Amino acid sequence: MRLLSLLFLGLWIALTTSVVAQDRSGPLRIEITQGVIEPVPIAVSPFIADNAAAIDFARQITAVVASDLVGTGLFRDVPKDAYISQIDDFDGSVPYADWKAINVEALVTGAVTLTSDNRLVVKFRLFDIFTGSPLGDGLQFAGGTDSWRRVAHKVADQVYARITGEDGYFDSRVVYVEETGPKNARLKRLAVMDYDGANIQYLTDASSIVLAPRFSPTGDRVLFTSYESGFPQIYELSVGSASKRPLQVDAAAMTFAPRYAPNGQTVLYSRSEGGNTDIYRLDLASGQRARLTTAPSIETAPSFSPDGTRIVFESDRSGNQQLYVMPADGGEATRISFGQGRYGTPVWSPRGDFIAFTKQNAGRFHIGVMRVDGSQERLLTASFLDEGPTWAPNGRVLMFTRESAGANGEPALFSVDISGRNLKRLPMPTAASDPAWSPLLP
Repeated sequence: MRLLSLLFLGLWIALTTSVVAQDRSGPLRIEITQGVIEPVPIAVSPFIADNAAAIDFARQITAVVASDLVGTGLFRDVPKDAYISQIDDFDGSVPYADWKAINVEALVTGAVTLTSDNRLVVKFRLFDIFTGSPLGDGLQFAGGTDSWRRVAHKVADQVYARITGEDGYFDSRVVYVEETGPKNARLKRLAVMDYDGANIQYLTDASSIVLAPRFSPTGDRVLFTSYESGFPQIYELSVGSASKRPLQVDAAAMTFAPRYAPNGQTVLYSRSEGGNTDIYRLDLASGQRARLTTAPSIETAPSFSPDGTRIVFESDRSGNQQLYVMPADGGEATRISFGQGRYGTPVWSPRGDFIAFTKQNAGRFHIGVMRVDGSQERLLTASFLDEGPTWAPNGRVLMFTRESAGANGEPALFSVDISGRNLKRLPMPTAASDPAWSPLLP
């Protein structure tokens, strides 16, 4: 497919890359490491409304599909006023010459129907203009009218995947901490939203401080830390019902920094007592817990590898905060961070290839990534305060908290891709912190 080749050629020319050898029958896999690329020009033609009741939905779905794709930084939407031809028949032939004349490389077309039982049916097709052929078969999605944004995200995921060869990440959600009020007396509550900041729903009230929410592997539950009892304890919450329960691992000690195992049935967390903090594992079904670290130092922020065999965590056992990897059942830990400064909040990529982290050095905070053995460390951001990265489901984009300086400074959510490109702030109505990305929705 020429379009895919062109995109990858652009990456090859503009970036420092690593090409991974593999079967010649499969797609070329290119690992983006740095640089800037020229976005691929695409046209998201206005989706056709098959009946009058679908007109507004067609317009809104078109806008979200285009926004998703352009928001990656990999694509540029060709303005509608540049079009020579208009798509007014979903099943009609495509005048490739007209689209080639305005330098479009990929064309997305679609149609929307609102059925008599108030369901949306959305179909789309993707075309490679330079080869004059479709990129894969057309697809159709259906859902209730209240799920039109999800349908649009699903379309965009498919377009993204067919052009880049990577999985999409648009049909996902983010749980975070909403913050309101003055800086010295912030009210905090858990909220969940679409990956792009839309459809905000609140999961808790602001009666007690909440911190560090984390999605389950199935996206239906959230772990978090709450001060409801007066000191930090970990809770589990059902996203659908917003009902929560404390995980009574130890009512007499502080527990925090929880995170699910890949199987969703085991939880890692930190327990602090008498000035010492260690990492524990909890079996949710039996309630049995096991201590995984025993060093006379602070061990916290554990995160499983995607296969569940290893854990990365932060520890000051060497004198300051550094990153370590150990077997999932505990045992000898291997230090993987050796650069200048302090490292914290590590989180393993869902692809298993990188570990993201927060780094503090020379008065600046950074979000960075490194290989799981500590090699190829790369800092993606720098500011007064950047912290707490979380991975998109495809392992190619990170979201994090950035806080501005000064008496009126407040936290906001930002995202950046793993090359350090496309840094942007999410459009949020209030201050926000501690994001955690869900898997792709079922």
